[in-house]
Amino acid sequence: MFSKIHADPASALDGILFDGMTIMSGGFGLSGNPENLIRAIWESGVRDLTIISNNCGADGFGLWTLLKKGQIKKMISSYIGENKLFEQLYLAGELELELTPQGTLAERVRAGGAGIPAFFTKTGVGTVVAEGKPVQEFDGEMYLMERALHADLAIVKAWRSDSEGNLVYRKTARNFNQNMATAGRVTVAEVEEILPDGSFDPDHVHTPGIYIDRVIQGAGYEKRIEHLTTRPRPEAEQS
Repeated sequence: MFSKIHADPASALDGILFDGMTIMSGGFGLSGNPENLIRAIWESGVRDLTIISNNCGADGFGLWTLLKKGQIKKMISSYIGENKLFEQLYLAGELELELTPQGTLAERVRAGGAGIPAFFTKTGVGTVVAEGKPVQEFDGEMYLMERALHADLAIVKAWRSDSEGNLVYRKTARNFNQNMATAGRVTVAEVEEILPDGSFDPDHVHTPGIYIDRVIQGAGYEKRIEHLTTRPRPEAEQS
């Protein structure tokens, strides 16, 4: 009987990685990153990748490792942030970048999963974002046409799954994962727990298993925080 559950990240990615492919990777900052699958892609050595992701990890972690190894040819993302390597490679002309406003990026991915080829948005009109893209007037306002995004592979991170790949995300780790799970020709999910079928209410499923091709149970999650800031508690300030 066919099973979506695979023993480890390498077996889950077996036969679907190739040079020059496009990969969607869920996550926002360092929240909800498919850490184990990214590591397996790094170990595979596949190159000339186009990566669609909100950002490209952080120094020494996540998608940054693929960047450091020279595996990424192009990024389609909305945030460079404090990723110094990203900045250096882009300014040196060694990395292609399609910078996309964050909401537009999310909608381009959602449209790809929904079978919508393009849509219009006011975001980016009159800026460099609009260069080379059709602009059309609706009700006296100018709108920019954006194309949907698809990928050869989508890798996502969820909290829980059952054997059919029905996914439940936890809090902010849902971010881009939910949309990206629908827009890959093949979607591989890594989860913290694989539960018996029927363990959670169908109404609580965020991504139906029909979108998920393969599932692995990840381990050793670091769940880093990019910038941890604290302030004294009020009672400590008074003492």
